[in-house]
Amino acid sequence: MKKAILFILLQIYAFTLVAQINTDRVLAIGRNALYFEDYVLSIQYFNQVIKSKPWLAEPYFYRAVAKIQLDDYKGAEEDCSLCLQRNPFLVQAYYARGIARQSQDLFDGAIQDYEKGLEFKPGDRQMMVNLAVAYIQKKDFDGAEKIFEDLITSYPKYSMSYMTRGAMYLEKGDTIRALADYDSAIELDPYYAPVYGNRAIVRYQTNDLDGALTDLNEAIRLSTRETGYYINRGLVRYQMNDLRGAMADYDQVIAMESRNLIAHFNRGLLRFQVGDNNRAIEDFDIVIEEEPDNYMAYYNRALLRLETGDNFGAIRDFDVVLNQYPNFIPGYYSRAEAKRKMNDHTGADRDYWTAYEIEKNMKNGGQGVASGNLASQNPSYNEEEGENTREQSDTNINKFNRLVVYDKEEERKSKYQSEVRGRVQDRNVRVDLESQFIITYYEKPDPVKKLVYYDKTIEAYNNRMVLPLKLRLTNEEAALTEDQIAEHFASIDEFSFKIDEQPTNADAYFGRALDFMLVQDFAEAISDFDKAIDLDPSFSLAFFNRAVVRYKQLDYTLAQISNELEDISSLSLNLNPSRPVTPGRSTPDATANMARDNKRAYEHELIVRDYDMVIRLNPEFIYAYFNRGNLRCAQRDYRAAIQDYNEAIQRDPEFAEAYFNRGLARLSQGDANRGIADLSKAGELGIINAYSIIKRMTVSN
Repeated sequence: MKKAILFILLQIYAFTLVAQINTDRVLAIGRNALYFEDYVLSIQYFNQVIKSKPWLAEPYFYRAVAKIQLDDYKGAEEDCSLCLQRNPFLVQAYYARGIARQSQDLFDGAIQDYEKGLEFKPGDRQMMVNLAVAYIQKKDFDGAEKIFEDLITSYPKYSMSYMTRGAMYLEKGDTIRALADYDSAIELDPYYAPVYGNRAIVRYQTNDLDGALTDLNEAIRLSTRETGYYINRGLVRYQMNDLRGAMADYDQVIAMESRNLIAHFNRGLLRFQVGDNNRAIEDFDIVIEEEPDNYMAYYNRALLRLETGDNFGAIRDFDVVLNQYPNFIPGYYSRAEAKRKMNDHTGADRDYWTAYEIEKNMKNGGQGVASGNLASQNPSYNEEEGENTREQSDTNINKFNRLVVYDKEEERKSKYQSEVRGRVQDRNVRVDLESQFIITYYEKPDPVKKLVYYDKTIEAYNNRMVLPLKLRLTNEEAALTEDQIAEHFASIDEFSFKIDEQPTNADAYFGRALDFMLVQDFAEAISDFDKAIDLDPSFSLAFFNRAVVRYKQLDYTLAQISNELEDISSLSLNLNPSRPVTPGRSTPDATANMARDNKRAYEHELIVRDYDMVIRLNPEFIYAYFNRGNLRCAQRDYRAAIQDYNEAIQRDPEFAEAYFNRGLARLSQGDANRGIADLSKAGELGIINAYSIIKRMTVSN
């Protein structure tokens, strides 16, 4: 790892040395990488700027943002401190350090940072939310309530204030006020799934099972991929004696996350209950494989093996449990039964009398046979037996046959974490277009669609084997790992050497352009695509990727025209303006608006020309129609966009993304019926967010 990092730094140094270490340019490339969520790569660029000009504050701040996204909170805190030493007026650094400290449970320090940030930017909504959450986590509920009062007074229509305060009341045990706040949050924003999920918890705790089920059904409709909602609904259905429904929910969770241990454990208990013993054993096998110290799973599997006649296997599992819990009375009785079935009457009698002595000792208030008494090993031994659930971290073996629910700590994180991380809006399904396609080497795996996008031109190019890796089409780019970053900087050098030897080699320019694109150096990437096209005017793949990279560069540049340094992360460390904008961001003046509009119009024209050329060279390349349709949606020319999506769908009737985007374009035109039909088709083909949008449209209509 250290060698890889050193190699990366050397490569970046060698690359920037040519440009006399142009730190402004390197910082801009790093911000490109940060903007497009390539955090590891961005850190390497910021390192180089810091090495060259350690007195600058900005690279420390940006590096801190990247580290927060990588969960390196300690490193982020240190970088923010270094930033503030150089510029104590950078509001965003206080906010980022507050997040880093809060994520380390350093609540007093986080509160100080948020209060300092609010001195510079009074009334900032996100900062106030995080400040309130920090008070809650500190258990200073009075302090939190004061912040919430100010927040709700300043932003009466902000539903997240009510949701977060409701979570606080729930933590305090005030279910009446928690329900009232959740009701208010839903009234303000009826399409935000976590509010329904949180209200379902309150209703479940107050034994309103019908209400809890209704809320969880709604949460699942709005957020179909959130496994926690299915697990909770399975629990509610179980309490309502709907075993079939509970089983179906756990099946769904496992279909989405094959190694989800809560779902496997709970499903194993349900299968045990209905007599499906062999498949119950399979569930507990998976739990034990992933958690070798899950003694409740061992005990349940032992009982199942005893039921199915595997007495030897049962005894082995009982041994594991009793080694850990030497005073567990039911374990001895059960192992005695297994030994008796194997004709080991001496061993059976020994286990029986051991259990008897422990039980007798316990009744007399004495010590167990082994070290410690039963109550000390099992703190809740005398708890009310009516409970039939336990938290995931509860290791009380007496609760072996209870359904598992998430820990209160995990529930707390689910209530507050989104605010702490400043990504609240990402929790909700956004009505965004499916992203543009790009030709690259890497893609994110999609557990639902599992598609391989094919084009014969790309296949033919790959067959020529002129590039070190196989090209692929995707609209889900993957961030580079440290090893991949090193490989692509090395590849830039290799292609540069080849270009020096073969200055008319279009493939070499194309290959180097891909490398520059992957390390987020868009200016150099476009320059190399230009050269590849000059050398080969029929190079359709170069035209296509040049259009994609131009759009990426435009996307980033427009954000910079509208935002100065202090607003670069929109006070939620959200560097992608395609996401909802956090209120509090400065409004660009007329000059900035004009500059932005002129820049957009000029670049859009260049991008459209590239896609036009791709289509002229290869009319069957459906991804050019799709990307051009996206561009026209950005221009609000929905009629032309729909025509492009039509062309793509005509050539590929299974093109899910084209149906999805055409559906959104039609909805934007007011054509609800055909828009919903397109979204339904997209959902059928694997884009599950389509169902959430359909639900919204159905409710609103």
